[in-house]
This record gives sequence, structure tokens and C-alpha cells, in this order.
Amino acid sequence: MMIDYSHLMEISAKRIRNAKETFVRSIDKKINWNSRLIGIKGARGCGKTTLLLQHLKNNHMDLVSCGKALFVSLDNIWFAKNSLLDLAESFSKNGGKILYVDEVHRYEDWPIYIKNIYDDYPELKVVFTGSSLLQILDARADLSRRPVMYNMQGLSFREFLNLKTGSDFKALSLEEILKNHSRHAFDICGKVRPFEHFNEYLKTGYYPFFTEGLDTYYMKLEETINMILDVELPLLRKIDIAYVPKIKKLLAIIAESSPFTLNASKIAGAMELNRATLISYLKSLADAKLIYSLFKDLKGVSSLQKPDKVFLENTNLMYLYQGENADAGNVRETFLVNQLSYNQSVEFSESSDFFVNDKYTIECGGKSKSGEQIKNLKNAFVAADGIETGSGSKIPLWLFGFLY
Repeated sequence: MMIDYSHLMEISAKRIRNAKETFVRSIDKKINWNSRLIGIKGARGCGKTTLLLQHLKNNHMDLVSCGKALFVSLDNIWFAKNSLLDLAESFSKNGGKILYVDEVHRYEDWPIYIKNIYDDYPELKVVFTGSSLLQILDARADLSRRPVMYNMQGLSFREFLNLKTGSDFKALSLEEILKNHSRHAFDICGKVRPFEHFNEYLKTGYYPFFTEGLDTYYMKLEETINMILDVELPLLRKIDIAYVPKIKKLLAIIAESSPFTLNASKIAGAMELNRATLISYLKSLADAKLIYSLFKDLKGVSSLQKPDKVFLENTNLMYLYQGENADAGNVRETFLVNQLSYNQSVEFSESSDFFVNDKYTIECGGKSKSGEQIKNLKNAFVAADGIETGSGSKIPLWLFGFLY
């Protein structure tokens, strides 16, 4: 059935033309854009929509101009009366080649529609974005073997520096940082002073919407959290809306003193929850990218296992909830686990703060932190705050912000 989607074409062209090109997230270069079906998951506010618009503007303006590339957001009211599948059919019949679908989780039974588009219109390249809570495995439409999936996180400290200073610093692997940190820190400090920007990043630099003004940053961040808890959790985890206040209370408890070692029985009792329900709520908050759960052994983690330590997902959340009362040591640990966990496996360690990639022990502390606690361990390092450059096994904490 041919339908009129000219209104969507008009909106698409306008949004693509208005996309800012001055800064593009580094994930853009990691995505295999030639794949026929791509999915990008990420927390609300991390920049997924901007990424799609920028990619179309920088790579496909010729197709946009002739109506063969289209960006649509599934929260558009147009879809209240029109089907995504009908759009794909009409777009394809009109010579469409590239269809970018934003906010896919807003569309009921979206896995079935995406699967049908993929199977029935092989001439279309489809990219879709959705909440970090998105689950592509659906009993009625198993998408697990079809899309190439990517996870998008908030800005790294490196990306924040590039955005703020106009620099073009490249990402470093963990091995590059651990083995050659002095040289890398020296090179970076020759071009920018990290501590002129580090505190700003910790407080207001993780979500790209800081560019819209710092005076409204925490208000927007709070709105983002409420949208996740009030809308996305009930929609995507089928949590009864009546229980959302309990989840908000749990997040507030975590926020008051994170990171902390979890006493599941005590918290469950205080919240009048059974232990299994508490663990399921923690899992949902972690999937929503509001907290980060640390376990001793990732290989043996079950769905009913309690985390050994719980963090807020990033330091901006710490300052939202705790303000200037945020403990410096806790902020350091939260920054480090956030930056490490994007591309590394991070486990709780009895002998230090973190055990990374089944190989490296990393202790976090201030500039006077010594390696005494880990001196007898192999592949052990100190991530020290307050130093521009380090030596030996003592590495500047800020440099771990160059991991992605």
C-alpha cells in the first residue's frame, strides 16, 4: 500500500541539514555502516539521535536530497495512524535505499516490524536506535542473528576534551596506557592541561547535552532519569507503574552513598521487598545505565546474584544527587569503573579496587596513593588523581578517560 510520507521526508531533510558537524562521536568510525541491519543501544541522552543525523549529513546528502535516504523518529505522531511496515514498502517502491529509525522502543512490537522489513526489503539498509533497556530477543521475532549491535555510552573524558578544546586526541588501548602512560601523558599535556577540564567533566561533561547550557544541565539530567524510570522501565521491562516509586527510592538509597558494598537483606528489609525483587530492580537500573553493578566473578554471575559493589553509572549522576558533598574518593572510583567498563571486563577485587580483563589489578586513589597495598601482586597499578604524569606503575587517573 502506497502512503503519503512527504511530511516525514520534509522533517528528515530539515533535521539532517541542521545537524552540527563540528564534533562526531568516535563510535561513528567503529560502526560497520555497510551492514544491512544495524542496531545502536544506549542510555537516554547519550547522543544516539545526533549520531544518525550527522552520519547521514556527512555521508549521504546526495541520497537525502533525492529522497532515497530517510530519518524517522518513531515517537512522531505520524505513526499513530500509519504503519512502519507500510512506510518501508512505500519508501522502497520510491527508490529508497537507507532508512534510519530512531527511538524504536517507542513502537509496539517493533522487533516484528524490523524483522519483516529486513526480510522483505533486502534493498534497504536499516539502522535503528533504542534504549539501553532494549531486548532484541523476542519470542515472536528473533532478531538476535540479524542486526549488528553496538552499545553507545556517554562521553569519555577524551571526547569531552576534543569537544571543548577542538583537539583530535585518539583513543588509547588499556595496554597502551599501562605500558606507555608516561609518554602518552607527556604528549597530551603538551597540547592541553587536563586539570583545566577534568572537574568540569566529572560534574557536567558526560552527557552531550551540556553544550545546550550548564544552567539547565542538571534539570535536563533529572528529566532524563524520570523518563527512564517512568516510561522506559514500565514499557521495556513490563514493570507495573505502581512499583516505580520503589525503584526511585532504591536509586536514591544508592545515590546517597555510592559506591558501596551491597547488603541485600538490609536494603530489601528497609524497602519492604523480597530479595529476588530487589535483585531484579538492581538489574533493571544497571540495564538502564543508571547504576553499575560490580561482581567478583563475571563468568559465574546468575540473574539472582547480588552485586558485590554498586556504583552510580557515572560521576555526573553523583553530583546531581550529592552536589558538592560528593566524596572525592568515591568520585574517583566511579570515574575509573565507568571508563574501564565500556570496553573491558571489570570485576570486584578483595585485594584492591578492580580486577580488569582477568589480568590487571588497579587500585584507585589520590596523588599521594602508594602501591604498598598491591606491591606483591602481578600486573598491578595505581590510578592516581591529582597528577599530570606518572611513573612506573603509578598512572594519572585522568588518562583512563582516553580508553574510548
